[in-house]
Order: sequence, then C-alpha cells, then structure tokens
Amino acid sequence: MNTNIDYIPMQLSKKVENIPEALSIYINQIVYERKRKGFDIITLSLGEAYFDIPMYDFKKLDTEKCYHYSESQGYLPLRKKLASFYKSQYDCNVDFENELLISAGSKPIIFMAMQAVLNEDDEGLIHEPAWLSYQEQLKLVGAKAKFIPYNCKAEDFYKYFTPKTRMLIINNPNNPAGWLYTKQDLEIIYSQCRSRGIYVLVDEAYSDFIAENENFYSMAKIVPDKDGVIIVNSLSKNMGMSGLRVGYVISSPGVIRQMLKLNQHLLTCASTIVLHYVTKYFDNIIKKTLPQVKDLNSKRAAVKKYLDKLNLKYLNGNNTFYYFVDIENFPSSSLDLSLYLLLKYNIATVPGDAYGASTERFIRISIGTESLDRIHDALLTIKNTISLNKFNKNELDFILCQQGVKRFEYIKGY
Repeated sequence: MNTNIDYIPMQLSKKVENIPEALSIYINQIVYERKRKGFDIITLSLGEAYFDIPMYDFKKLDTEKCYHYSESQGYLPLRKKLASFYKSQYDCNVDFENELLISAGSKPIIFMAMQAVLNEDDEGLIHEPAWLSYQEQLKLVGAKAKFIPYNCKAEDFYKYFTPKTRMLIINNPNNPAGWLYTKQDLEIIYSQCRSRGIYVLVDEAYSDFIAENENFYSMAKIVPDKDGVIIVNSLSKNMGMSGLRVGYVISSPGVIRQMLKLNQHLLTCASTIVLHYVTKYFDNIIKKTLPQVKDLNSKRAAVKKYLDKLNLKYLNGNNTFYYFVDIENFPSSSLDLSLYLLLKYNIATVPGDAYGASTERFIRISIGTESLDRIHDALLTIKNTISLNKFNKNELDFILCQQGVKRFEYIKGY
C-alpha cells in the first residue's frame, strides 16, 4: 500500500449523522454489558413482556418452502389469520388481499409508511410522549418532526397543524403513558386530519394490554374504508415475540401498493420460516398469551397501588406494561437519573426525554420482565433517590469513567 497518496476523506451521510442513536437501546446496551459482567440488574427498561410460550415443533413445517422467499406482501395464510384476528378481537373488517401487508417488524413498516406518503419538507406531527424512533424516521425520509405536548387534548390537536402537516402520529394505547384514545378522541382526530389531507398513523402495538374497565377502539373500526389512515401492529408486544420480528400494516389499497414496492426493494419479505411457524401455531400462541396479558394487567394494578403508597406521581393510564413516573424536583436531567440508578443501584429505566421535549421530567419503567418484589424494591430506591433533592454530577461522571460507559451523545440542536 502506497502511504504517500493523499486520500480524499470519505464522506458519511449528513442525514444519518444528524440523528442520535436510540436512547432506550443505549440504556439497554449498558444493561446487556453489565449482565455479561455478572451484575444483577432490575430491568425496568425493556419494551417487552416475558410470556411463558412453549417452543412448538418446527419439524411440522414445510421445510422446503421455509428455506425460500415468500410473498413480499406477506404469507397469504398469515394475512388471513391477522385479518380474522382483527375481526374477532376488535370488530374490524380487514381485506387481507388489498389492505394488509406483513414485513420484518413494525419499525421498518412505520418507516416505509412515511416514505410512501410524505414528500421532502412535509411535516409529521407527533403527540408526546411518543416512541423515540418516530421523529428520527421522519428525518430520514426528509420530513420535519413537530410535536404536540403530552397534556394537549385531542380536540386541540388542530392548533398545532401547519400548511405543511401531512401526517399525525399517535400510539394507542400509548407507550409509555398507558393511556387510551377514546372512540370520540379518534373520531375527532380523524375529522381534523382528513379534512386537511393529513394522514393519521396509529401505532397499535399494545392493543391487547387493555384494563378490564376500558375499551380499545382500533382506527380500522373508526374508519372502515381506511381512507387516510395507516394502522401498524406487530407480534412483538401482544404475542411476546419481539425476537421474531413480524409486523404488519393495515391501510387503504393505494397506500398498501406503495408500501409493497418499498418492501420489495428493501426487504423482499419477512423471514419465511418465521411466517410459516407463526401461521401454523397462531391460535395456540394466542391461547397462551392472551391470559398472560390479563395477568400482567393485574400486576400493573398492584404496581399502581405501590406507586400511590410511595407517593410517586405518574401520568394517568391503565394500559400497556409501562408507567411514566414523574421525577419531581430531582436536580438534574432524566438521563442523569437513569444512568445513576443503573450504574449505582443496578436499576434500569429509560429517561423521559427519549419520548419528547415535554416529558423530560419523567422516567419510564416497564413491569413486563421483573417480579413484583423486585419492582417494589426498585421503586423504593427511585423514590428515595428523587426525594433527596440533591445530585452530585461529578460522582456520576466518575462512575461513568470508572466503569467505561460512554455518555449518550445528543445531536447538536436536538
């Protein structure tokens, strides 16, 4: 190799450089590394619930088909299963031939939905608290992310619209607050948006984690013809199968056709063997997981009682497996608090600013992977840490340095 050659520096994409890494995954990567070193972490940071699901027999699958590509729109028998599930579970009619597409997880599906309907410099409006990847995916498709504060009511969403708004994104039930948009909320949101030519993207990933005294309405029920709505769901949360990476989208035939082209060019298809596996055992899995969802709702109620006993404040909501806990007068950022809890007390939480500027003074706790006793122990430590109303940032910096943990890097202007 000639070392005398002057090489021109290799460029990197400014678009990618101008987004941060995912803050929740940054936290969980620290968790994984500490667990490998033998630390016992109370993990309240993972966005999933651990269900007891047996491993069904792969030998009963058609091996010859499983080794090869499947339909880019999604394995037809599974599309039928998902359409039937939406009918039986949420009373929604879904045309599995024209209104449904399956791909490798809901994350790329949301990105493809944005890519399919948005143009450069369009604006996507996000109701906070919001899953952290919505805004970064908007940036990656060349659109601008705008935000509605968490305490804004549905009837006032229109106040945040501009002539460039072309998509409104909501998560129903909401991660991390746990609230539901009511039937009336969804009707108001759709009316406000459709009259202005604004798509409503509804992430329904937690659609089965509903408290007994509340009612979930899918946007597919509110808008039967799917005109102007994009509904995203997956097997990750409701079926406890985040590692299988199967997501799906329900929308109008025109939107599905555009997304199908993107799926063909980006992914071809979701994993064929996984699609065959889930199709064959879909009913068995549902019979196993839905009762466990109810158990998790009971667990959520027990955690709520303990939060109230400790006088820990949180956003109101009875659904999903999260609580969004107010950090009150803690004299530093939610990121500092999460790092301090993790590195000093082995308690993993997610900082509130991962979910929006209006929710920086919160942390997210997930109850899906730990026992009640361990959750109670963690909440007591969180309460005691917040109640001290003092914080030595130098101590945290020392711990970070000592343990070789790199601080999360916010992008300038983020």
